Amino acid sequence: MRGVAIFSGTTEGRTLSHQLAAEGIPVTVCVATDYGQAEQGQAPGITVYTGRLEPSGMAALVAGASLCVDATHPYAAQASANIRAACEQAGVAYLRLLRPASPLPENALTASDAAEAARLLADTEGNILLTTGAKELTAFAPLGGQRLIARVLPSHAGLDACEAAGIPAHNIIAMQGPFTREMNQAILRQFSVRYLVTKDGGAAGGFDAKAEAVRAAGATLVVIRRPADAGASYRDVLELCRKAGKPCSK
Repeated sequence: MRGVAIFSGTTEGRTLSHQLAAEGIPVTVCVATDYGQAEQGQAPGITVYTGRLEPSGMAALVAGASLCVDATHPYAAQASANIRAACEQAGVAYLRLLRPASPLPENALTASDAAEAARLLADTEGNILLTTGAKELTAFAPLGGQRLIARVLPSHAGLDACEAAGIPAHNIIAMQGPFTREMNQAILRQFSVRYLVTKDGGAAGGFDAKAEAVRAAGATLVVIRRPADAGASYRDVLELCRKAGKPCSK
């Protein structure tokens, strides 16, 4: 292939792919799900591959690219490790696009993972809004489904995960974001939420809107910390892609 390969599924990955294509740099975007494909959209100069790949499949996909950009979610540690391994196998330069971390409120509780967050909340009282995604819901099941409110994507997988965690239907919010501060505040008020559990998805992931809503509601924010990672800013990645991709587009 020619141009730049991007493993995406994030706002930054979508923006980067469309910007490069608009500048005449061919882009191959890999997203894991149909939802990611729908969000990615279509544009001249962008080829989209949908599906989860093992490192060998990733290596085949990026072979011949001028540069591979890992624009996956900050918490997708295993995916990033696989992409790095694939780039090494294919002999393609790897670049991590990492959104900035968010400053945490002074009274925020932090945990290394969902299981630790659940342990922190074990001796508390009051309803808990879970905004960490469907995959982490079962870790909170021991807290009792009646006090758990889950906000998940409107998909069969999300609803199945809620059922597996024992969360009753009236405590499920199946909606697609982004969510404003006002929307978050309305949900906190409607469900009498005392704790909101989230990942630090940065401003692009709605973290700031959650933190502001929690502060206004007098609730407590529980943040699952990011895995250790390092990368470059969107602006720096864009410039490096321009340098790597333009010679291939001639």
